[in-house]
Amino acid sequence: MLSKCSLATLLVFATTLISATAQAQTVSLRDVIAQALAFNPQVRAARYRWESAQHQIVQNYTPADPQFSYLNSDSWRGILYGSALHSLTVTESLQFPGKGLLQGQVAQRNAEIARLTYVAAARDVRAQAETAYYQIQLDLALKDLLTENTDNLQRVLKVAEIAYTANLATEGDVINAKFAVEAENEALRQQTVTILNDKTALNVLLARRPDEPVEVDRRFDLGGFETNLAQVVARAVGNRQEILEAALAQKNQNTALTLARLEYAPDYTLLFGFDHYLIPSFAPTPNHAQDWNLGVSINLPLFFWAKNEDIERANRDLDAAREDLDSIRLQTAGQVTALYRQILRYREAALLYRDTLIPLARQAFEVMLVAYQGGKTDFTTLISTFRQQSDARATYLQQVNQFLAGKVALEQAAGGSLQ
Repeated sequence: MLSKCSLATLLVFATTLISATAQAQTVSLRDVIAQALAFNPQVRAARYRWESAQHQIVQNYTPADPQFSYLNSDSWRGILYGSALHSLTVTESLQFPGKGLLQGQVAQRNAEIARLTYVAAARDVRAQAETAYYQIQLDLALKDLLTENTDNLQRVLKVAEIAYTANLATEGDVINAKFAVEAENEALRQQTVTILNDKTALNVLLARRPDEPVEVDRRFDLGGFETNLAQVVARAVGNRQEILEAALAQKNQNTALTLARLEYAPDYTLLFGFDHYLIPSFAPTPNHAQDWNLGVSINLPLFFWAKNEDIERANRDLDAAREDLDSIRLQTAGQVTALYRQILRYREAALLYRDTLIPLARQAFEVMLVAYQGGKTDFTTLISTFRQQSDARATYLQQVNQFLAGKVALEQAAGGSLQ
């Protein structure tokens, strides 16, 4: 049997192991997107609004509730005693036939617009999750760059100290090398905080604790597109949620114009009543103390000139909806075209730096480091060569950042993933 001390030690070890495993676990971009779409409050709220809109359709097809009234008339012995007349009346207000159908169609389109709003919210949160994931990847790559810069500057400092000892360099070279090392270490410390803050931003999108551990795949996806520009533009114009919403809004405005014209058509109210005369002399005839009532009332379009203004307003709203739809289609096509071209350019530049310029800059630094150690070049040239290598890697990361950000923006403009 384990002692209490051994059991406590085992529990501490197990907790430490579980914590280390959780910290070391890498989450993929696909998993991040799935968690964001499932748990992000913005997406969930948009879904609830869509479901709420779905529950507002039936009411538009259903007429207003009938009104029931009871009349106890001429009670000379009290409120309910000695009455002369009991009357029951039921009234029902109805719209002109066809109005309810059109209003129900508008409610259905509004529910579809709410669904598209939900899909757009999911699309935008997906883009935010992708951006946050890519940002952490870039932050980690930049931290690796700063770490490598620190190691290279330590090598420069060591070489400068050796050259100074051999009277091949000045003390200023050593001081400048120490300054560069400390400055790079400070940048590295700041980058560590930046990584933690960006991980917090990702956790917020995933509706998790701000300090919950998260590790991302460090490999960059620099793959191109399987679809050409014409296909992407066609997909965006046909599928982007804002365009579909504008098309539904145009249909709603067209229906609103029809409803404005139907204002000339009268709405009406049906009335059904029953009277019971307790005093026979009050009845229509002494032998008939009960009678029935039926009535119909309609509204008269007396102020027709005001209704003409409603029709003109609906016409202008319909024209505006058409222009809005055309505008967003043109803007989407232009935005997609520009993004597609720029993305290809960013990818080309990133591959150039990764495959050609960075290896050349690294080779140049190694050559200059040996040359400085042999007294064949000065410290300024050595530092310039080091900065050239560092700048080449930083530019590569910038191009990767622009490429990934462009892909996210293109997917947003196209209404969803292009995969």
